[in-house]
Amino acid sequence: MSLKSLLMPIVAARLLSRERLLAKRSRAERKRKRRGEPHRIHYFHQVDDPYSALATAALPRLLARYDVELVPHLTGPPPDDAAPQQAMLVTHSRRDAAQLAEHVGLELADPGAQPAAESVRQATALLAEAIETGRFVDEAWAISRRLWSEPEALAATTSGADQRAETSVRRGTALRARLGHYLGATFHYGGEWYWGLDRLYHLEQRLQELGAARSGVDDLLFPPSKDLRTPTPLEPAPEIDFFFSLRSPYSAIVTPRIFELARLTGAKLRLRFVLPMVMRGLPVPRAKRRYIAEDAAREAFARGIPFGRVNDPVGRPVERGLSLMPLAERVGRGEDYLASFMRGVWAEGIDAGSDRGLRTLAERAGLEWRAALGALGDDGWRATAEANRQELFGLGHWGVPCFRIGETLVMGQDRLWAVGSLLGVGPGSARSHTVG
Repeated sequence: MSLKSLLMPIVAARLLSRERLLAKRSRAERKRKRRGEPHRIHYFHQVDDPYSALATAALPRLLARYDVELVPHLTGPPPDDAAPQQAMLVTHSRRDAAQLAEHVGLELADPGAQPAAESVRQATALLAEAIETGRFVDEAWAISRRLWSEPEALAATTSGADQRAETSVRRGTALRARLGHYLGATFHYGGEWYWGLDRLYHLEQRLQELGAARSGVDDLLFPPSKDLRTPTPLEPAPEIDFFFSLRSPYSAIVTPRIFELARLTGAKLRLRFVLPMVMRGLPVPRAKRRYIAEDAAREAFARGIPFGRVNDPVGRPVERGLSLMPLAERVGRGEDYLASFMRGVWAEGIDAGSDRGLRTLAERAGLEWRAALGALGDDGWRATAEANRQELFGLGHWGVPCFRIGETLVMGQDRLWAVGSLLGVGPGSARSHTVG
């Protein structure tokens, strides 16, 4: 075992611990009070991003519920290295945002294409003017809805307004990068990031703990959907394809939850592993890695999933881990092995690159170590991983975790409500999109 693999879990456990997060929040609050500043939230809005459009719908309600100051900024799209599959991201964002809108009771349909450049230019100028005049919170949702549903209703703009808008976007994009993020629809408060409606509940809980909630506010605007808890057998038993990566923290924290959903409904899971993005030649910049790890830790805590003592399995540990998947599935231990591996490398600091570590992961899942050693020499899993990747790309997706039921695909560890809705069980009435 290398020194790196020994130290990494210790460092990760510290960096991703709940105690460190709470201490960081406490320092930010002491600093705010010392400076006599209000609870100031910076909001970064990408004009042609549907998640940003949905976020603006929450702004008036957020300010009505909390004694906060909101500072809006316009920002450009994520840099190429943070979104290497831009075309897929854009298409997925429209479909997923429309599904999310229906789920939370907002009106924002997927028009099937991005708004025209001229419409985006007009909306950008109008939103920049709204920032300048202090009307952004009141006007942004209406402007965003027109952009996506009736762009012909957008008001004409002048060249001067367009120039000021371009300056506003450049400044907002630079500030977002300086503060350490890459996406639109993001809220930054006290050194911490919150993306879109899906993570707004973390910010609300923090504000409530700080006493910033106005009188009578003790609930959440968009609480996280609850997972299915009671047995609900389905006939005929549906099939769910679970696309995952052993190096994906979101895959790790959803694995026990999708297994539980399958158990309660009788659904048949097919495990569809792919190589991690970085091992497929797709870049993952530092700001993105950091946010995903910290966000996964928050989400894991909220769901009661062990997480944080990480021994990054990138490279050889992933390859060794995947080489045992075919064996595990042949002997009926696929889910047990995957659960063991995910818990081991993401919560227990086990080094899957060592024989000792991998043996622990394998044997507690019911695999014989002698058989596992034989499987380590078989590279047949590579063809399976590549076939799964090609199928995922063919469905219009590049990342994981993803879930397919029939011809319908859902992406994200925070979309199990959509999986349940497709199966006809659990809370949520949103329709996912049909691949075609």
